[in-house]
Amino acid sequence: MIGNPAYPTYQVFLSLGVSAIITLIGMPFFIRMMKKEGVGQQIRADGPQQHLKKQGTPTMGGTVMLLSVILTCVLCATWSTDLILAVAAMLFTGSLGLLDDIESVAHRRSLGLTPSQKMLGLITISVGFCLLAVNVLGISPVISFPGGFGIDLGVLSTIIPLGEGTLHIPWLYIFFVFLLMAGLSNAVNLTDGLDGLAGGCTMVVMLVMAAVAFRYGEINLAVFAAAIAGACIGFLWFNSYPASIFMGDTGSLAWGAALAALAVLTKTEVTSLVMGGLFIIEALSVIIQVVSFKLTGKRVFLMAPLHHHFEKLGWNETKVVIRFWIVSGAFAALGFALYFQLG
Repeated sequence: MIGNPAYPTYQVFLSLGVSAIITLIGMPFFIRMMKKEGVGQQIRADGPQQHLKKQGTPTMGGTVMLLSVILTCVLCATWSTDLILAVAAMLFTGSLGLLDDIESVAHRRSLGLTPSQKMLGLITISVGFCLLAVNVLGISPVISFPGGFGIDLGVLSTIIPLGEGTLHIPWLYIFFVFLLMAGLSNAVNLTDGLDGLAGGCTMVVMLVMAAVAFRYGEINLAVFAAAIAGACIGFLWFNSYPASIFMGDTGSLAWGAALAALAVLTKTEVTSLVMGGLFIIEALSVIIQVVSFKLTGKRVFLMAPLHHHFEKLGWNETKVVIRFWIVSGAFAALGFALYFQLG
């Protein structure tokens, strides 16, 4: 380990810088490799016409970011069960995204794995994560809300004897964690439609989550969140408009799962949804658009997700991204304030 664990604040800031530097160093090599192999992003034909010029831009940059986060945790964190669980959730979901990216590139289409394949993968990852969190770490299935009240999602549980111990299966909490992890993963994925958008918003949210984990006393999780923020900082150097590389589903699905894992492990399941409010709004815009069109034959937005709606209104891409960063920062600050109310 580098640094000094006796100074946790130092370790968190160190992980932020180390992860950013590793990403800054590693990404150019990855971009050159992708260009050499002719691996590029496929752009949906029904999207904004100005995006067609992005066809062929190297993708799967999330691979470098994931490696950067893992290496940073090796260098800056003391490995513990909660950190292993968080990294595993991120890594397995990122691997699912990588398979999706490979499938998309191999068949040269904007869609990769089928929705059912993605859903099966997310169910497996979220259920496994939840069972380990509850049975190994003793995470409570009670969801806390601002105002001091909570909902016990462990009321419908099955206890299975296992040798000298038991396996606790809180069915409602497992379902909730699945919705949280699948929802946030897909929400970040839907947000990843403009240069710098998902990376910048993830950076903001993870910086706040690092502060939450630090105050919660989970220094290793704070290092983990800061490492993700650092990887996003390094990535934005290459993903800012006009992007030299995209993170792909490899990155976007992984960051959503990491946020969900951090929320469960720090017991901020509700406030994390506020912190990631921009992601939630992006996902809701798609749901509203689809439901409205099926029920009435009319669209609420010019195009979904929401960032494309503003492009259709005439906002240039950079303006949309910066303004969405501002909104994301406001949600993150509000969520942090609510966390203090709960604490």
